[in-house]
Amino acid sequence: MTVRIAMWSGPRNLSTAMMYAFAARGDCAVSDEPFYAAYLALTGLEHPMRAQILASQQQDPEKVVVTGDAPGAAPIWYQKHMTHHMVPGIPLDWMTRCRHAFLIRHPARVVASYVRKREAPVLEDLGFPQQRALFERLIQTTGETPPVLDSTALRAAPREKLSALCAALQIPWTERMLYWSKGSKPYDGVWAAHWYHAVHDSTGFDAAEGPLPDLPPEYARLAEAALPAYEALAQHAL
Repeated sequence: MTVRIAMWSGPRNLSTAMMYAFAARGDCAVSDEPFYAAYLALTGLEHPMRAQILASQQQDPEKVVVTGDAPGAAPIWYQKHMTHHMVPGIPLDWMTRCRHAFLIRHPARVVASYVRKREAPVLEDLGFPQQRALFERLIQTTGETPPVLDSTALRAAPREKLSALCAALQIPWTERMLYWSKGSKPYDGVWAAHWYHAVHDSTGFDAAEGPLPDLPPEYARLAEAALPAYEALAQHAL
């Protein structure tokens, strides 16, 4: 049977690097934000490359394929999901057929990274409240706490944290997850042209992060508003 893994994060959480790590395993198909076009179609939001995204993916959320066999009949199917995509109208019943994990990052780091690509975000753009709600929903419906991985800890000790994540997801650990080839990938979403420049230059996880960035007042307030949701998940981090 296919092991389907739904990884939940907000933007700028090292989520693409994590997708590359799973793709590098050799036994894993990956899907890059399968509900992105449906989210844009439902909300009408203006995002970079909106027209290209809408043209590249299924816009009807009921027809987005996230269950069944993995592409290419791979034994593992890793799905990179953005928590802010789960707006009303996006179905959630498929979640019972996946194993779930959560990738988090301190809000100050997320905000500092996000605003370099898209100005004037609001809290809902960053996905923190939605991430907490999904996490609590899974605990309530399954009685189990999904594994949580903090991107700062991941960068500091990638082998230790990735092997712990694999153990929590009940899949084999492989050293192949530590490295990938430089450049774009065939499974990248079309939006990679706007968002993925840094990860395309990488061949593995970057070194440990330094101190939290200093933010201008309006962005510092945004990070502060996201902090309770981040801290709620951080207490469960591997």
